[in-house]
Amino acid sequence: MSEVESFLTDEQEKSVIEAIQKAEKNTSGEIRVHIENKTKKPTLVRAKEVFLFLKMNQTKERNGVLFYVCVSNKQFAILGDEGINELVSDDFWEEEKQLVTQYFSQGKNEKGLVTGVLKVGEKLKKFFPYQSDDLNELSNEISKGEIN
Repeated sequence: MSEVESFLTDEQEKSVIEAIQKAEKNTSGEIRVHIENKTKKPTLVRAKEVFLFLKMNQTKERNGVLFYVCVSNKQFAILGDEGINELVSDDFWEEEKQLVTQYFSQGKNEKGLVTGVLKVGEKLKKFFPYQSDDLNELSNEISKGEIN
């Protein structure tokens, strides 16, 4: 089993997806999680590539958020689209990032992602509240593996 596959069990993965669905009931923002094994690029550079590959920059309000995990490099980033970044401070994601990495360091990968995703949903509610006609613009599934 690869490091990516062993990062979350199937049950834990379902729990993270449920957290994404719950978080997106608070906000029109779109949250995705991507897990890959390794990268030779700096974390944020790679996260931006994945963000674009997943077409997260194509949401109506430009309010996508990516949780990027690189397992063997032990790297993690939270990346928001320009619609969010225009409204928030540069350190907007810092509290959630620290919380998630703290859980990761304890081997509590599921708890870290679930907690982080739910907190991001709460924070985005202020800027991008859920609308009754809101469409789920991006998949809630966890994407995995090396992508170009």
